[in-house]
Amino acid sequence: MKKLFLLVLLSLAALLGAEAKKTQKLPKVDNIIYMIGDGMGLCHVSMLQIEGKYAPTSFDRAHNVALIKSYSTNNRVTDSAAAGTALATGFKTDNGTLGMTPDGEIVESIIAKASKSGFATGLVVTCYLQHATPAAFYAHVKSRNESDKISFDFMESGIDVAFGGGRRIFEKAYKESGKNYVDLLKAEGYEVLFDQKEMDGVASGKVIGLFAEENLPTLKEGRGDYLARATEKALEILTADVRADKKKGFVMMVEGSQIDYRSHANDLEGMLGEMRDFDAAIKVAMDYADAHPNTLVVVCADHETSGLAIPSNKTDFTLPESGINYSFGTSSHTGVMLPVYLYGAGAETIKGIMENSELSVALQQLIKVAE
Repeated sequence: MKKLFLLVLLSLAALLGAEAKKTQKLPKVDNIIYMIGDGMGLCHVSMLQIEGKYAPTSFDRAHNVALIKSYSTNNRVTDSAAAGTALATGFKTDNGTLGMTPDGEIVESIIAKASKSGFATGLVVTCYLQHATPAAFYAHVKSRNESDKISFDFMESGIDVAFGGGRRIFEKAYKESGKNYVDLLKAEGYEVLFDQKEMDGVASGKVIGLFAEENLPTLKEGRGDYLARATEKALEILTADVRADKKKGFVMMVEGSQIDYRSHANDLEGMLGEMRDFDAAIKVAMDYADAHPNTLVVVCADHETSGLAIPSNKTDFTLPESGINYSFGTSSHTGVMLPVYLYGAGAETIKGIMENSELSVALQQLIKVAE
């Protein structure tokens, strides 16, 4: 009898718990700053901490952490297009595909849905704007190599603020038609910038900064603190537009694009520089969240590149210091799970191990744009 009574109590508790979850209110989230370190794995973050002598990084400020699986629908090791599509739309797809399912169904990104629902939107990258990760947030193509179509899709996207490279790619897309892409962008209401210094003179409105023919320079070539400054400027513009146009809030994607490039090259010094650069941009975003309490900062990766490992130099751990080494397993991508760092409003709602596509769905639910 006692066992039966206990079983009834446990069943009742389970039912009440399930019902409570159904009726539980989501926290108020007005703004999402979605930060993607292209090619960034846990060892990349560990390297940043180690080489900084364990001084606090922006990653250490996280209120919550999770893990995501990155495989695509046709490959255990994803590329940036499939991973970007999953993170942007909530749908997994084949490698090379952007904004579409494997059978060709068009799927909308969190940025596209947010824009339709009355949010301002933005992109800040260190690559060209038509590259796989940023394109996953607005384009719909079977192949990431369809650069002309991706450029046309940007024109249709309505994204409010976009900073990156890609002048030559826009020119190529419109050359055959005899149309001037700058005139077309202006006709869409954009202020078009070509020099990073011009960002200082813009405080609101639709803006596109095309600061390079294709990718922005590397840090060695003198890119400087562009990513942190562009992130800060985009946040300033989006905040002004939200207030002026009475938008619900904003969704912005920021990519540390060239972490991946340096990782493919197994360039340890370059990887560390790119990680420090991305960390500086994350600090800008987290500081913004501190000043704007209904903001969620999400820091993740699309995949890991290089198979970075940090082994000990010795097997005798009775010694006070064994030393470490950095070693590479590949010059390609890997299939490992990826860390997600969450900071600000709603950070407590995303946790555990999930698909990369599930992360996007969870974010869409927080700003109430999920279908």
